[in-house]
Amino acid sequence: MATPSSTFPRCGVLVLGSTSIQSLVPSTLITQVESLLDAHKIEDAVDLADQRRKKLQAEITVNVDEIEELHYVYQRIGFQCFTETLFEDAGKHLFDGDLDPRLLISYYPHLRGNLFSPDDAVDVFHGVADRMPTESSVEDIVRNYSPHLAPDTRTAPPAVELRKILVMAAEEMLESFLRRWRVKKKVDGELGRTVGKGKGKVNPCFPVVDTVLVKLYTQFEKTDELHAFLQEPNFVVLQEVEGILIATQQFSALRALYKSNGDDLKLLDLYSRIIDGRWKDEQITNPVSEMVALLQEKKDRALTQKWAIWLLRQDPERGIKLLITKDTGKRKERPEEDIALLGQIQEANAAAGQEYLEYLVLQRKSSVPELHTQLALNCTDKVISFLENETVSKLWRAKASSYASSQTSIETQFLSYFSSTTPDSDHKRARLKLILFLAGSSLYDPLAVKSRLEGRTSVLGLEFAILDAKLGDHRSVLTTLVHEIRDTASAELYCTLGGDVVSRRVAVAVAESCGLQAWTSGLFYTASSGAARSKEGDIDEEKKQRLLRLLLEVHMNDPKGTPVRMAKLLNSQAVNLDTVDVISLVPPNWPLQVLSSFLARSFRRTVHLQREGTIVKNISAGQNLEVQDRTWHILREEGYDLEEEIETPDEDEFVYDEKGALVEKLAAHTSHEREVHEKRGLHDMNGADDVGAEDGRTMI
Repeated sequence: MATPSSTFPRCGVLVLGSTSIQSLVPSTLITQVESLLDAHKIEDAVDLADQRRKKLQAEITVNVDEIEELHYVYQRIGFQCFTETLFEDAGKHLFDGDLDPRLLISYYPHLRGNLFSPDDAVDVFHGVADRMPTESSVEDIVRNYSPHLAPDTRTAPPAVELRKILVMAAEEMLESFLRRWRVKKKVDGELGRTVGKGKGKVNPCFPVVDTVLVKLYTQFEKTDELHAFLQEPNFVVLQEVEGILIATQQFSALRALYKSNGDDLKLLDLYSRIIDGRWKDEQITNPVSEMVALLQEKKDRALTQKWAIWLLRQDPERGIKLLITKDTGKRKERPEEDIALLGQIQEANAAAGQEYLEYLVLQRKSSVPELHTQLALNCTDKVISFLENETVSKLWRAKASSYASSQTSIETQFLSYFSSTTPDSDHKRARLKLILFLAGSSLYDPLAVKSRLEGRTSVLGLEFAILDAKLGDHRSVLTTLVHEIRDTASAELYCTLGGDVVSRRVAVAVAESCGLQAWTSGLFYTASSGAARSKEGDIDEEKKQRLLRLLLEVHMNDPKGTPVRMAKLLNSQAVNLDTVDVISLVPPNWPLQVLSSFLARSFRRTVHLQREGTIVKNISAGQNLEVQDRTWHILREEGYDLEEEIETPDEDEFVYDEKGALVEKLAAHTSHEREVHEKRGLHDMNGADDVGAEDGRTMI
């Protein structure tokens, strides 16, 4: 039977005595190393341990006891070197001895932090624990080893310098030890099993090792190594290194840790500090883009709004874009939230607030009157600010005067004329926005806008006409269009559309020519905005005629009016105008030729309608006769007619007295019923007959 291998020495020679048995045993590796260390022969002990390791590596089968014996020896050598401040050798031997890294880190309190407490325990060989340094830190070990120089080892310049060098050597040794330990675990696959799929229990050494490595890289300013380390899977304890990274301005490393830990709030705060200049890091080249990308990735509406509003003060364009992009999904309208958010945006940046307001009304198609009124007032204030510029004011007055004095006003509306003849500029676009919005929306307060424009009727006549139309003051609208603007085309269109100063066709054409499609697509097409345009076929004809008669009166009261304009109106709207009303309104001194075309067409239309009515009536009568003829036989078969034959002196001629036959049948039936009631002792039927006769009914 095979005997298991053992690390205990085996005897080859036994000496038998009378009272005892003695053996000649070879010295063990541990005994030999202990003796060499006691004699301070550290190099000999290392050589002996290395020989045993090479022997074990050459063997096919490895004995666990022999491996543990070798670990024990290396740890004893390592701590001996550690005590004598031979830190480089100590790190090498402790690594060969597979020392728990937490045991070595415990001698570095400034690096250990709160990763573990002195009460935490690790497995250590008993002989190693007895020979470990008794000092609590590397600095104490170095201080006790320093030469005794005057005045003392704490303040003597040579001792202080030597202490710094030794402490730095100890820290470099720790860094090398931890890096090698982590690489070994990675090669063994333990790190992959911990962080990969189906990961198991985390080795308690990983968080300690990773965190201390980050501290050491930061302390030694090894930025490249630090970033490379953080790009790999790690178990760094963020709370332990956060303050150090901030103090050393390693913000890119801190960013990587925030990302790996999923701490979005701190990551956003980091970006904000870099954007506003409180922190600086050359490796974070575009913090705004990274912040925007992070917020777009998240589905937290409140978080996005908070940081987007903050971003408005730094980068308004990206801030408002982030708010609008996050808000593009379908959701129910929340007026309170929209108004509150709009207030915050306006407080942060007025221009961004205007853009978001336009987005709510024109793109989100909000039906909140308060938002429509606010947008209308904002557009009004913008136009007023441009009017304060004398150049703009003169230009607009010149446009109005040129339009009124030309024949263009007969065929072209003032809005189209202004849009096509005014050079493209901010003030032109501002006025067109105001006109399109006032004409397209019906949710704003026209009185508030009108009071804001008070005193500018001569320049902004079209705007006042639109506002009066919203208020239902038709006479004022037509008076402004005809007497002040001289826009007879718009006045006539206003009547035919039933109260719209700007038609959808004109509005869309103007918007497309100036790149303002959003100001029509959200107002002139959508019923949810409260400004859907009715079709011309749905306009009340009575209202149209009433407005045209009112327009006729306005034209007649125009001191600058000409018969030519009146003739055009009469000819174009003759079908909707009453001839009597027109004749009663026309001044007697007007030439007959102004009305000749209108009257001829009116009379012709009247005669046409009469003849057409006659034809329709005759056709209808013929159709009625045809229907009666087809249905007579059917009705007769169904018993619709009651006929009785009556003999006449002429035997060949028969007359049917339907009413007489019916009366005879009713009388016979009544007599029979009376006899039945008398036999049963009922009430006298004569009284009932009288009652029936009085109320016009016959008892049957």
